[in-house]
Parts: sequence; structure tokens; C-alpha cells
Amino acid sequence: MCGIIGYIGERRACEVIVKGLKRLEYRGYDSVGVVTEENGKLYIKKGVGSVDEVVERLNLLDMPGNRGVGHTRWATHGVPNDINAHPQKDCTGKIALVHNGIIENFAELKKELVEKGHTFESDTDTEVIAHLIEEELKSSGNFEEALRKALLKLKGSFALGIVYTGEPDRLYFVRNESPLVLGIGDGEMFAASDVPAFLEYTNKVVFLDDMEYAVVTKDSWVVKRLETGEEVEKEVKTIDWTLEMAEKAGFPHFMLKEIFEQPRVLRDAIHGNAKVIRDVAREIANYSKIFIVAMGTSYHAALTGKYLLQRLAKKVPIVEDASEFRYEFEDLIDENSLVIAITQSGETADTLAAMKLAKRKGAKVLAIVNVVGSMATRIADLTLYTHAGPEIGVAATKTYTTQLAVLTMLAIELARTLGTAEEEHLKELEEGLRRVPDLVEGILNLSEPLRELAEELKDKQNFFYIGRGIDLPTALEGALKLKEISYIHAEGLSAGELKHGPLALIEDGVPVVAIAPNGRTFDKMLGNIEEAKARGAHVIALGSSERLEEVSDTFIRMPDLDEILTPIPYIVPLQLLAYHLAVLRGNDPDKPRNLAKSVTVE
Repeated sequence: MCGIIGYIGERRACEVIVKGLKRLEYRGYDSVGVVTEENGKLYIKKGVGSVDEVVERLNLLDMPGNRGVGHTRWATHGVPNDINAHPQKDCTGKIALVHNGIIENFAELKKELVEKGHTFESDTDTEVIAHLIEEELKSSGNFEEALRKALLKLKGSFALGIVYTGEPDRLYFVRNESPLVLGIGDGEMFAASDVPAFLEYTNKVVFLDDMEYAVVTKDSWVVKRLETGEEVEKEVKTIDWTLEMAEKAGFPHFMLKEIFEQPRVLRDAIHGNAKVIRDVAREIANYSKIFIVAMGTSYHAALTGKYLLQRLAKKVPIVEDASEFRYEFEDLIDENSLVIAITQSGETADTLAAMKLAKRKGAKVLAIVNVVGSMATRIADLTLYTHAGPEIGVAATKTYTTQLAVLTMLAIELARTLGTAEEEHLKELEEGLRRVPDLVEGILNLSEPLRELAEELKDKQNFFYIGRGIDLPTALEGALKLKEISYIHAEGLSAGELKHGPLALIEDGVPVVAIAPNGRTFDKMLGNIEEAKARGAHVIALGSSERLEEVSDTFIRMPDLDEILTPIPYIVPLQLLAYHLAVLRGNDPDKPRNLAKSVTVE
């Protein structure tokens, strides 16, 4: 997730762009860049650092011209450095563009372009787009036509802002699976990833849909279909948000915004790993001694990964808190070991310490990380990125579900490599995983009913979350979310453990949240639910079976899909329930007490 801002009008473009970048910085903050144009010449300044740092170091406010685009980056291809910062340009220096998204087939396109004589400066997937347009322009002679032909060759997600010196009166903006909105002014036009970037100047907006592009001058705008070039009628809408509201896209808190971003970032996680997952699976396929290390929410993803690898790849990994790993397993790690480290930030101190130990012992280390260029990526032998973008809320939501998506893809591909599952089943799982973002989109419609449920439960002091097998980590994560932001005591546990002690704590009205999709242990779960119900529990059941409705006080109907895929969609209602309980109890869910986003000390 990166931030894009574009401007054309009578103002100094650099001033408008820098202000917009400041308001988009939450979307990415490893590097910043601006391109403006004047008298047929492009002026580009870009570098690593925050907006304020780069503005001061490179004097971005001293750039000439009344049109341009800017970018604040969250790296997905190529480490954060000055060269990989956007904008990226073509060989001629006449085309410059900024990009938010992931180009899946950039490696193949780059190879073809190099063979045709193009020279690349960066390691980004973005630079491929500029050269591709340049190549198409050689034969078409018309920039808009060249743009369309080039972009139709891309696979993946992209929002683009494009400047071309040959057309000094216009800018181009494109959207496919990454957000982009036009701002309609009086004698000036804007475009950005989010409304707050230009809300100071106008509250009239046009939202682009997938596979649409806009041609913008200072006095006009038109939106067209990328496939055909046909014009599309679009409604100009009026935004009545304040600037503070707009930074959160109208949501009251970043946490809720990030919960609602999950369909999009899940698609990015799937797109972004479609090719690399195969190579990683082949490289780790022969390891039988496997350890997965993580902390907090990432630890719950690690537990889910254990079940995925067991069921599909017939591997039996050991999952351990990273904080305990080096004290308990130092003598067991060797060159025949694979250590999978899961960390959102890539800077979690305990996880880094575990990775360093594994490296010293000669083990192969695979990192599953959200932040490109973080320390974990520099230690690891192999890295898979979750592509979730920056997460502002302290309580992890979208970073957790994208970790699950990557682990699911890895388990499927390992099973394929090892021949431990039927290919037909693996294809069904892959198709099901591709449907999951749409299913999550539907689950988000439960937000209001869950708020009403939270109203009933807000004064409860204890919650229990139960699940079995692959759904146990969902129970643990649901309980953690509640503890983190509502400050209500919550315990996640295996439903089979209820009668071995915890059942003594179940009394009249105690909420018991049961994660019960159709699967291997569904009938057993029904029995566990009835045990809790018989002791007076208020049972909240998540599942797709009508039988659950009969034994629960509150039934949250979930999509019916393969149990292996349920951890991703089933956590979403629990995130929403925790969020609403926190707000109703007067807490700020974005800043829970005593907690930090990344634990960088042991």
C-alpha cells in the first residue's frame, strides 16, 4: 500500500503534492518522491525517509511547474532506497509515473523489454510500466493508445499517476484493484489514493472503478474503460468529512478502517505471492525438522500454519514463542532444520533473536513479513511478503489475515511439490482461497449486528473462546483481540479442554464464543457447546450449519467452505466484536494502554 497524489492547475504543483503526501504518509513511509513538469522538462526528486525528511533534504518545495504527481512508498519490490523510490521513468526521460499495487508478471515483461534494448535503473515492478508504455509508443504514435495497450499486458493490481512531456496540458490516472479518486476543482484537478490528500482544496470527487482510467486537464476530466477506451459516465459526489475523518476514510478509527481493508489486502497477498510461492516451496520441501517462531498475533498465525502443513503437506512442525525458542531449542537446531519466522514489522526483537540463532546453527530461515527491507528480511534466506501495507492500529487485523493467506498458499504448494494431496483438492483450495476476499467483504456487513450484540455484552467481565483443531488458533486470536482493546478478561482454549477444568468457570450469562465450521470435529464441538450451554453460558456460535442455531443464543452465520480455509473469514467477526466492545466501553481501539505496535525490545 502506497500513497499517490496528482495535481494540475495554476498553483505550484510541488506545494499541493507535498501537502497531500503528508496526509497520505500513513499509507507508506519508507521513501518519498515528486515529479513536476515545466516547458517540456520533467523534474524528479526522490529519496528514502519520511515526507518531512525528504522535503528538507531535497527541497521538494522548490520544484517548478503546475502539474505533477507524488508518491509515498510502502515497498513491495526492491528494498527502500533512493533508486527504488517513485517516480520511475522510461529510457527517454519523457514518461514518469507513480504506482500503488503489485505487478505479478513484471519479471517476464522486464526480460522482454531488456531484450529489446531497454535499460533499467531500479529493482521495482513499477519501472516496467514506464518502459512498457515507451515501447508501445514507438508503434502507436498516440500516447493514450500506447498507455492502454501497455497496461492491458499487466497482471496484478495498480493505481497509477502518469506524466508525459509530449502532452503538457494533461495527466493520466489509472485504477485496477488499488484505490484512486479524482478531486474536481475550479480550474484545477486532483487525484489521490485517498480523499484527505486534496480535501483542503475540494470536496467534489469521482471514484474510479477497476480497469478505468482518467484523462485530466486543469479544466476537464473524462473517465474511460481501459479495455476499450470508451467513455464512462461517472457521478460527482460531495464529501462532507472533516480532514480528520477523511484520513480514516470516514471510519471513526484506523482499526475499523483496517478491518474493512481486508478484502483488498487479501487480494494483494494472493496476487503478490502467486509466482514466488512455488520457488519457496521447492526450496524448503525436503526439510523434515521444521520450527515456526513468532510472537503475539503472529504466533496464532504460526499455530494455524502448523495445522495447514500437517493436513496438506504431511509435515509436523514445532511452533514456539520466539522468546522461548533460543532457550529451549538451541541444541536441536542444525543445518537440517527449517525455521519459519513470522513477524509483521520484521523488527520484533525476540523473533530476530530466534532467527539469528537459527542462522548461527546453519538452519535455513524463511521469513513471512509485511515490511520490505526490515531486519528480518536481511537475516532470512528466503522471504514471503504479506503485502498488507502499513497498519496504524496497534491491534493486528489485516496483517494477521494476510499472514494466514500466505501460509495457506505455502501449504498448498508444498503439498503439490511433495505429492501429499490430490491435485484436484489442491485446485479446489486455491479456487476457494481466491474467493475468500469476496467472502470477507460479505462478512463485513455483520458490523452493525455485531455492534448490537456488543451492546448486550459490554458489561460482561469474562469471555471464553473455544475451537478445535485448525480453529483453535482463531479462538486464541479472538480472545487476544478482546483483551487488547476492550480490557475484558478473555480466554481462548480448545473446546475439548472445557471438561478438564475450565468448565468450572462457566456460570449463568458468561459469554462463550464457539468457532464451529463444518469439519472433522464439528459433532464434537456441538457436544462441547451443549456442555457450556447446560451451565448457563451465553453461547455465540460461528458456523454454517443450521444445527448450531439450535444450540446457541446468538448464531453468526458464516460462509460454507473447506475447513482449511475457515481461519481467514472466521476471525473477521471476532475483530469486529472486539472493536465494538472497546468503543462502547469508552476505549480508543487504535491505542490500547500499555501496548506498542512493534515490540523491539526483549
